[in-house]
Amino acid sequence: MATIAFQIWGGIFYLLNKVFFSRAERSNSEQQKKNWRVWAWIVYLLGVPAWVIIFVLEHNWIAAAIETGGAPAMIIGLSIAIRGLGHEPRWLDILAKMMIGIGLTLSLYDFGGITTFNQILELGIAVGFLVGTYLLAKEKAQGYFWFIGMNIFTATLMGLQNYPLLMVQQLISLGFVLDAYFVQRARALNLEPSLLGN
Repeated sequence: MATIAFQIWGGIFYLLNKVFFSRAERSNSEQQKKNWRVWAWIVYLLGVPAWVIIFVLEHNWIAAAIETGGAPAMIIGLSIAIRGLGHEPRWLDILAKMMIGIGLTLSLYDFGGITTFNQILELGIAVGFLVGTYLLAKEKAQGYFWFIGMNIFTATLMGLQNYPLLMVQQLISLGFVLDAYFVQRARALNLEPSLLGN
């Protein structure tokens, strides 16, 4: 029963994060975009504990450490959304990078090396999550591209480990990530978001 509660908790907040990023990209004003981005980072942070608990329960050490280590990047994103680029604390970057090493070390120790398909999925999650979160924190739309891979790897892992709610949440999130990515790309090419169905 507890795992269902964690799935709902983590799933709702991470899905809201993707919805809010999508809304930010579709915003017509900078203030509206800023507000959506602030809320996107807040709900992302609120979902972290549930995901970390689920990953730890399944001995997904790489993913658990990456989620934990990603929190500083999320705080950087929140800080940038509120105060603008150039005002983010450097120590958060360092902490996030240290967590990558800790997660990889724990996983290698626990499993005696990279010995399972799940660990390969975790590495995919790790790369997509860290690179995507970092790029989005720096307001670079390429972060959405990395989130696409992260959502696919996470949905696969959650399906294999019998977390159907989180698998479905990841697949729904993928739709919002794709939307945000394509809206941003259209804007970069000077097309109106309304042409994409806003």
